[in-house]
Amino acid sequence: MSGGAILPLRLDGIRYEAGGNVILRGIDATFGAGTRTIILGANGAGKSVLLRICHGLIVPTAGSVRWANGEARPRAQAMAFQRPVLLRRSVLANIEYALGLAGVAGTARREQAAAALARVGLSAIGTRSARVLSGGEQQRVALARAWALRPSILFLDEPTASLDPAAARNIESIVQAIHAAGTKIVMTTHNLALARRLADDILFLHDGAVVEAAAAGEFFSRPRTPLARAFIEGELS
Repeated sequence: MSGGAILPLRLDGIRYEAGGNVILRGIDATFGAGTRTIILGANGAGKSVLLRICHGLIVPTAGSVRWANGEARPRAQAMAFQRPVLLRRSVLANIEYALGLAGVAGTARREQAAAALARVGLSAIGTRSARVLSGGEQQRVALARAWALRPSILFLDEPTASLDPAAARNIESIVQAIHAAGTKIVMTTHNLALARRLADDILFLHDGAVVEAAAAGEFFSRPRTPLARAFIEGELS
């Protein structure tokens, strides 16, 4: 990991505007090591934009994103999207390409890519074209690629949203395994059942602002605000 430990990640006063619309309104948050943080909120709450700002894909209009090691976009972090971005090459080559960009050379690159595929149960299809796979398989490739990089923190943007129940359960199991291996998870979803199963802590957004930040058990059993209560009860969409 270049530059030492990268966590915690601190967001101070993050604001983002696009096309005359305010998407995020003064977000303050800290993501420390260890826990699984779920960012909850209805569609349009700003969850995906916030994740992209954390990952460094979007520059905020105002505010600061500060990593513990002082880098603007450290290598020891990764992101997977709702619709995986895969190259026009084999499953194994997609993972090897990411490892190559991270400076892993030759034999070690192939070995790490093969090991990552094995961890997500896709060893048998390593030579197949990644873009002809099912949605669930493509998401598993994306997670294998991220996991192969051994990130300190992994950002996941609605990774199960477009999948059938069986594929979604596979992805959930992989996310749990990545976390158990030592990676901090920050994931967006509007799926309350998924959040209840996976979250250690909750960041609840509404209309681009943080409404509540709490331990998962406290958030679900004793929401502090009417907006959070309405969301949990299915009255806010």
